[in-house]
Amino acid sequence: MFDVLLLAAALSMDAFAVSIGLGSKQKTRPTALALLAAAYFGLFQGLMPLIGYLGGQGILGWVETLAPWIAFVLLAFIGGKMIYESFAENIEEDIAQITHRVMLILAIATSIDAMAAGFALTLLEVSALLACLIIGLTTFAFSYLGVFIGFKGGTWLESKAERLGGIVLILIGLKILLM
Repeated sequence: MFDVLLLAAALSMDAFAVSIGLGSKQKTRPTALALLAAAYFGLFQGLMPLIGYLGGQGILGWVETLAPWIAFVLLAFIGGKMIYESFAENIEEDIAQITHRVMLILAIATSIDAMAAGFALTLLEVSALLACLIIGLTTFAFSYLGVFIGFKGGTWLESKAERLGGIVLILIGLKILLM
């Protein structure tokens, strides 16, 4: 279960970083934006790993001996991508107005990685539905908090959160590989 909590926290870092950026653009009343971001990001981060898990279940029988390597490569790639992106420009700077369409695009963009990470759930001894619920709720909480952090203090934590999430994903991948 500890692995699932680590995975949930790591996968939440993309949404957390974006939420900080969104919060830093908010001039008044961040509560509505915090709830909106938390709902979108939490829902998509919870659903995408389930899709990855179901896809992984379908091919697990064919690649069972390679499954730890596949999980490691996917998590290392996602983690590396998050670390790389933590040094790049942030997408939130280009957003003029936060609409439902913008939130949907951001939610999909931040959760695509979670779909690939869902494959790793096939190798953990935990209920996939419970894991996805934990991932979704964790992302909800981090996103909600992220908007307020951005609103109060700007974006100084944004890239650090993404970097930490990437490192944790790589470490989870290594753990799966060495099990």
